[in-house]
Amino acid sequence: MKTVIVYYSKHHGNTKKLLDAIAKNEDVNLLNVTGNPSADLSDYDRIGFASGIYYSSFAKQLISFAEEHLPENKQVFYIYTHGAPKGDFLKGIRNIVARKHCKELGEYRCQGYDTFGPFKLVGGIAKGHPTDEEIAAAVTFYRKLGE
Repeated sequence: MKTVIVYYSKHHGNTKKLLDAIAKNEDVNLLNVTGNPSADLSDYDRIGFASGIYYSSFAKQLISFAEEHLPENKQVFYIYTHGAPKGDFLKGIRNIVARKHCKELGEYRCQGYDTFGPFKLVGGIAKGHPTDEEIAAAVTFYRKLGE
């Protein structure tokens, strides 16, 4: 099954650490949304969206990309890292996926070191994340998508 993970990972590279581990072990293409703003996803069977969480949502760049470039009737999954321990972080991206009649396969999330906004004043939160165990769990999540 041909798979791409479209991602946005900026500040500490937390999300990219997960994706690099998946790409090292699995046959998947990684597509940085900032370097490929008009990529064609129509040849892919499965499309992953991966992002750090910014103000309780996926990165605006990734949401805009999905709105414009996600083909209809694809299989979709999500991978993300976040500093805050709780939240409905998928609301915006899920609305797009639903409008495009795509099937959700699942999500993987874990904490990631966060110094965004006010967290910088206290030295950040979720230090040491993602851990090696969280990175390995992301690879396991990806492998189980095909089952």
